[in-house]
Formats: sequence, C-alpha cells, structure tokens
Amino acid sequence: MTSPPPLTNLRVLEFAGLAPGPFAGKLLADYGASVLRIDRPSSSASSDLLASRKRSLRVDLKSAPGISLILLLAQRSDILIDPFRPGVLEKLGLGPSVLLAANPRLIYARMAGFRRSGRYAAMAGHDINYIAVSGALAMLGRKDGTPYAPANILGDFAGGGMVCFVGVLLALLHRAATGMGQVVEANMVDGSAYLASFPRFAMLNPAAGRGGWTKGRGENLLDGGVPWYDTYRTRDGGFMAAGPLEPHFYATFLSLLLPAHTSKSIPDRDDRANWPVLKALFTETFLQKDRAEWERIFDGSDACVTPVKTYQELREEGFEHAPVVTLKESPALPAGEEAWTGAALAPGQGGREALQEWFMLEEGRHWMDVEEGATLVVGKAKL
Repeated sequence: MTSPPPLTNLRVLEFAGLAPGPFAGKLLADYGASVLRIDRPSSSASSDLLASRKRSLRVDLKSAPGISLILLLAQRSDILIDPFRPGVLEKLGLGPSVLLAANPRLIYARMAGFRRSGRYAAMAGHDINYIAVSGALAMLGRKDGTPYAPANILGDFAGGGMVCFVGVLLALLHRAATGMGQVVEANMVDGSAYLASFPRFAMLNPAAGRGGWTKGRGENLLDGGVPWYDTYRTRDGGFMAAGPLEPHFYATFLSLLLPAHTSKSIPDRDDRANWPVLKALFTETFLQKDRAEWERIFDGSDACVTPVKTYQELREEGFEHAPVVTLKESPALPAGEEAWTGAALAPGQGGREALQEWFMLEEGRHWMDVEEGATLVVGKAKL
C-alpha cells in the first residue's frame, strides 16, 4: 500500500504566466500540492495547457480589495510562484519582504528569464535570448550553420520551470529543519548554463574531457560531429538514431549495419580524415532499408541504435508517459490522457471551491466575486 504523494496538503499560489511558471506549478500539482492560479479579471480564455489539477481565481491586482485578498491567501499558503519581470509584484505591495513578514513560512519562488541584476535585467526576452547569453546556444547546431535553439525546452522548461521546482523542494527541506521559508531565485540564464556544465567543462579542460568538446559547434563527439553519434534517414523517410560510442558497441553496430564488410574494409574511425567517408557510408546504407527493417535488425542488440519516434507514433502504440521521477512509496498522481493533451483551465474555474476547501474562506462572508474579480470583504477576514 502506497502513501499519498509527498507534496499533499501544500498550498500553492501561482500567478498566471507563460511556460516556466506554470510548469513549476504543474510539477508541484503532480506530486500532490494544491495549486491555485491567480488570473487577471479580463482573462476570458487561457492557452496554458499545463494546468492539470489546478484551480483558478480571477483577482484584480490593481485594486486594494484584490491585493488584500492575495495578502490573506499568502498568509495561508506554503508556496508562491512569481513569473513576472523583476519588480512587478513589489510595485503591487506583494514583494517578498511584505509576504514573508506576514508569513515567515512562505516559500516565495521567483521565476525570471534574465538574472535580476546586471546588463539584461530590465530587458524583455524569450527562451532563445536566455540560452543565448548563457553560453548554451552557441554549442547547439550543425557545423558551418547558425546556432539552433531546441524549441523552448532548454530554457523555459529545463533551465526555468524544472530548476525552479528543484529550488522549491530544497526550500521545503530547509523549512522542515528550521520552520522558516525563504525566497527562491530561479532564472533561465543560470539554469540553462548549469545544465550545460558537462560540455563547458570538457571544452575548458580538453585532457579531462577526452577530446569530447574541443572543436567548434557541430564538430564534437556529442553534437553531430562524428558519424557514429548522429541520425540517419531511412528509405521510407523515417530516421534512426545511432550512438555506439564505446569500441565494443561500435563493433556490434558495424556488424549489424554492414554485415558484408570486414573490419579491415571499413575506414578507421580514430582517424578524423575518415569521418566524411564513414558519414557517407552510413548515410547510404541506412537509405537501403525502411525504418521498420532497421528496427528488427537492431532491436535487442548493444549497437546503441534506436528509431526516432514521433509523439503521434507513441500515442498510437499506447505508450504511457511516466511522471518525471517515480517514487515507489509515495508516487505522483496519475496523468492519464492529460499526459498527451495537457489540461486547460478557464480563468476563475474552481476558484470558489479552492477558497472554501483549501483556505476555509466563505463567499459572501470573507470574499465576494464581482465583475472585477474576487475581492476581500473588508473587515470580515482577519489579515
């Protein structure tokens, strides 16, 4: 018999924002936390599909009663996620100094793009800009090509939302030991730079890195620079991914890809001058069979070759997405179909129930819902 998810009974205020903030909130919700998204009163729809198990409350943050309601909720919350540019919540009177004074146990997580100080602090940006100034983007792309951003996975989600989630977990550990909350500072520049630690270390320490990242973009061991760590098109337009780095895996790869060749007839991969020849040989060979045929050849082997599958294929095959990490004794809540489709949340949806169930606030007695959004009933709820 398993226990409830580890974050059960934690209450989270998530100010509505773009991908990284909602992703951090989704991770918290997946592991049991109760998440209330704070939306603007003018919001009638939301494109956020990271809203699994969340509820929403419309609040006018430009009104005193709206600010008072947030202050009350923050006093009764465990975690707050601030996705705005530096200074936005501070100008509203909802900065860390105010909310931590009202609730010393609060974990105030601030999710920014650029660092909060320095050259870019006051500038707008998106994922591509954050990973650009982190140094990570310069490593990504083919030789002689421009740097290429991998969608917004590296900055928004890995270096942003996931890193923020880790910071919140660390702050929860600290609070368990001390009873005190704190400010968690996360930004996508530092997050993505940290994720690029391995190639950076290899680049600056060639001997320790075994030559893995000593050349320019697209010319190294793990960035498509070598023929045995790359993707190849198949006859039917599919792709296979090949990564037999170790000699014994490479030997298995060659024996299955090129069974008619002898080891002496294949150019030595340790001679860089042979790489274009090997690349052409592998490219031509993979084009001779459909992807399914190559799958049958390589499946079950140690050649380190797998098909490049699309999400449409995986869904048709009945692939089930697991949580980001499996806890055997206190697992995450099941995702089900939402793992494929995401979950939308209309502004205001579930907010009334959340205030009643999570914060014990009764509509009409403690708060009321007006055209401008939810507001505190002045004098009826203790601040």
